[in-house]
Amino acid sequence: MIERRQFVRAAASAGLAAVPAAAAQQNAFFELRYYHLRTGIQTSHTSEFLGNCFLPAAQRLGIGPLGFFGAVIAEGSPFILTLISYPSADAFAQSPARLATDKDFQRGFDVYNSMTELSYIRMESSLLRAFDSVPSIVVPPAGQSTSQRPPRIFELRTYESNNSKAAQRKIRMFNEGEAAIFQRLGMAPIFFGETLVGRNLPNLTYMLSFESLAARDKLWSAFGADPEWQKLRAQPGYADAEIVSNISNEILRPLDFSPIR
Repeated sequence: MIERRQFVRAAASAGLAAVPAAAAQQNAFFELRYYHLRTGIQTSHTSEFLGNCFLPAAQRLGIGPLGFFGAVIAEGSPFILTLISYPSADAFAQSPARLATDKDFQRGFDVYNSMTELSYIRMESSLLRAFDSVPSIVVPPAGQSTSQRPPRIFELRTYESNNSKAAQRKIRMFNEGEAAIFQRLGMAPIFFGETLVGRNLPNLTYMLSFESLAARDKLWSAFGADPEWQKLRAQPGYADAEIVSNISNEILRPLDFSPIR
């Protein structure tokens, strides 16, 4: 059996085959971890574990930035989505062993995983590597206190492609201008990542933040009409039909204890 660390290294190497070594060393890795739930005690139980146990333990070990989100509009809800950033694939592979040495975490982990009741229905994770153009998570500025404004809206979008070559062209499109257009328009990207391990490969996933649903609608309209975007998408090989086979998205809100909010 291939050990987890060896598997992660192999998967990361496959995804980085065309990337210079210098770029590979500085790009973060992200884990998207879904806790699929039923309504009721599973939601509160999982929130308590993540907020009171996992988050402080991860911060003690220098894991992060981290974000914790619930669904506003999304298939498969209810769920809690945990976004975890690691500086390298090795850091991701070593995190379970490091957390196991934290006695406070282990006590909470044992309670959460007791057999007296179901804490969640299933847990699902994917591993992503950050794009060269946005090599790490961008944490939104705190701005006004949360008591003065409602939480931001976050949108998670996944673009699937028919094959790996098409997926790499779409990633290049982001690196060569699409991500910069988002930033210029104020769409506040949190991360962009190529999925190395997960479902429906090949695909990429990114997250944007907005002040409200109304602001989201307004900014997406501005993006669609932006001259630079129109010029970029008209370049040979960048038409949606050539590089994207399916798009899915989720509208999320940060949980009360989420550092990314």
